[in-house]
Amino acid sequence: MSNHKIAYFINQYPKVSHSLIRREILALEKQGFTILRIALRGWDGEIVDVEDKLELKKTHFVLQSGLIKLIYSAVKVCIASPIRFFSALKFAVAMGLRADRPWPYHLIYLAEACHVFSLVTRENVNHMHAHFGTNSAEVVMLASLLGGPQYSFTVHGPEEFDKTTFLYLKEKVRHAAFVIAISSYTRSQLFRWADYQDWHKIHVVHCGLDASFYDVPAQAIPATPKIVCVGRICEQKGQLLLVKACSVLAKKNIAFELVLAGDGEMRAEIETLITEQNLQKNIKITGWISSEEVRKEILSARALVLPSFAEGLPVVIMEALALKRPVLTTYIAGIPELVTNGESGWLFPAGDVEELSRVLIEFLATPLARLEEMGSIGYERVIKRHSIDIEAAKLAVLFTRTIEAI
Repeated sequence: MSNHKIAYFINQYPKVSHSLIRREILALEKQGFTILRIALRGWDGEIVDVEDKLELKKTHFVLQSGLIKLIYSAVKVCIASPIRFFSALKFAVAMGLRADRPWPYHLIYLAEACHVFSLVTRENVNHMHAHFGTNSAEVVMLASLLGGPQYSFTVHGPEEFDKTTFLYLKEKVRHAAFVIAISSYTRSQLFRWADYQDWHKIHVVHCGLDASFYDVPAQAIPATPKIVCVGRICEQKGQLLLVKACSVLAKKNIAFELVLAGDGEMRAEIETLITEQNLQKNIKITGWISSEEVRKEILSARALVLPSFAEGLPVVIMEALALKRPVLTTYIAGIPELVTNGESGWLFPAGDVEELSRVLIEFLATPLARLEEMGSIGYERVIKRHSIDIEAAKLAVLFTRTIEAI
């Protein structure tokens, strides 16, 4: 058991799409680590999950106290450690050149880093870990440069790889004690951008599932031709193409139900397309739902469909396989590392509505007994690769090795 204290830093927490981070934190606490949760924002976000409501009470929010508090933290650090402060300031300004956001944002990140530095110093934190290689990683990097503990960060994708040079990902890897990639694909993309001498820092640790999610009574795949798509309703998830593919099924008089579980910025466009295609009786949008409700939706469906254009490795695919449901999804990123075409589901080219509709038709014609077999195959694979306790143990080794090497 460890008595080390780790600060977890996330841009927004708790959040409905960040349940994987919550599971990771809780698993590390089970292994004896003390976790200090720090987020920039999230105290006023929409929360539907009971566990997220508990996490809300445990989280320190950097921006909750307002700009004056940030300025105070920056002045305090500047007076106490002027050399380190101006060194970090120089670095922050440099990070603002040709960046994703202009340099004034990076001065704000520095002020946030001063606040984080003061907090982790007061709390005797041994190591800082950020999720995502965006501004979260920059804040902990600057806090470390100010004299705070070493840091690491987890890269998920796809956002980090859309603008790697503008996020200065190479520099973040260079200064980190280690970096986590959630899949082999993610690691390969980090290899593309990191210096070769830093490759040894990059480790694969999968996102994990808690047994409580899938430790439920077995439920047979239903006869009802229902499929579910879980995720933010946005461009990269491909729901617009899914609705178009469903219109092909409707024109062929193929019976189906589709549940879009989630919400997002493209909901209005999706609802308009559903109406245009006269699919109101076939397609339902739930809005944001809790983890327990997601589980119920998956169990009540024959399969999960996720026609994404860009991903890291979606947790909902792991969840569906853990519930013994086949998955229909695209040949992108880390997905083929988990889903095997023809064994645990169907893989199809991203952006191809004809292939998506063909796969949907083939799936709906597949006997339930065969779908049960595919679900069992997927279950065995995901439990082997994505146990949260096993994956958190990998992180624990890295944290302990880094802290005790100092």
